[in-house]
Amino acid sequence: MDKKNALRAGALAAGTTLMMLLMSSPALALTRDDGDDPGTGLSVIETLGLFVIAPIGIFAIIAGLVMVLDRSSDREPKVKAKAGARA
Repeated sequence: MDKKNALRAGALAAGTTLMMLLMSSPALALTRDDGDDPGTGLSVIETLGLFVIAPIGIFAIIAGLVMVLDRSSDREPKVKAKAGARA
């Protein structure tokens, strides 16, 4: 029974993917809409700055603020008591 269910699930996933690919029409992306005014494209440096450098910088700023503003005083790892030391 497991093989039959796996085959059915695979066929359903493949059919769904195929239908989604057929229903999306990338050819319509070339048609401009009313009021569409795209502007100039980004250079390689601008693209890398916007999608690579800026997110890394934002992450570094947030991580730095969390480390600087962290007020917890317990930095040492806990020492576990030995089992025979109960007295």
